[in-house]
Amino acid sequence: MIINQSALSNLFIGYKASFQNAFEGVKPMWTEIATPITSSTRSEKYAWLGQWPMLREWIGDRQVRNLETHDYSIKNRNFEVTVSVERNDIEDDQYGIYSPMMAEMGRAAATHPDELVFGLLRNGFSEKCFDGQPFFDADHPVGETTVSNMQSGTDKPWFLLSTTRSLKPLIYQIRKDYKFVHLIKEEDPNVFFKNQYIYGVDGRSNVGFGFWQMAFGSKAELNKENFVAARESMSKLRSPEGRPLGLRPNLLLVGPGNEQQAVELIKAERNAAGATNTLLNAVDIVVSPYLD
Repeated sequence: MIINQSALSNLFIGYKASFQNAFEGVKPMWTEIATPITSSTRSEKYAWLGQWPMLREWIGDRQVRNLETHDYSIKNRNFEVTVSVERNDIEDDQYGIYSPMMAEMGRAAATHPDELVFGLLRNGFSEKCFDGQPFFDADHPVGETTVSNMQSGTDKPWFLLSTTRSLKPLIYQIRKDYKFVHLIKEEDPNVFFKNQYIYGVDGRSNVGFGFWQMAFGSKAELNKENFVAARESMSKLRSPEGRPLGLRPNLLLVGPGNEQQAVELIKAERNAAGATNTLLNAVDIVVSPYLD
């Protein structure tokens, strides 16, 4: 290839197409459990988390609630991946060998939110949420008492989530979408000193926790007894005023290590004893490689 700016621009268009096609070919899973929030600054504060506005009969004047303010914020982080392409390979018409790498960067960018979101959920037994407690904890303060949204154990973790409300259990905060960029001018240091063209992807985002009441984490064995106990625990949750929250889990999240147990528990028409499976299709199953 005769190298000039026109040729390099066309090459960038081709590489970007490889990136974009791979990016769009991925069906991300994070949208099942996290709400996308657009960020406009370095960090966003979610002081309203923990509030459950519920209607009452209007008798007399309105009752203005004094909302509790939480100091929970999510700070945006920078992410990137960068590769170099040898100038000699472009001159020798070997540029096609780099197209799969550009496509792989597209796939990596599309799956990165999954890695962040499901990774945070996996670490929810230690990472703190808006009330200062770990997201999955035995002592969440609610009014005058404490409430648990976890089962302890030594097995691979699994999770029950309620995702039908306007805010899902987790938050994916987006400051800048992933963008495919390049350094290809002759005066760029990488070209002048190293005879290389640089292509990369970068973006700004982060993840955080929403309402802990919408999620239940377990490290106990994934079986009928523990599943029913977890579902019942979520269904009984109440607001600080003592009113039912009306939560009903609709997703069972597992890693590959629990996939078979989840399928047998939720999808089999009959149990091991041959009796009708009363949990048949009780929830949907989501399997993520980032949970084990």
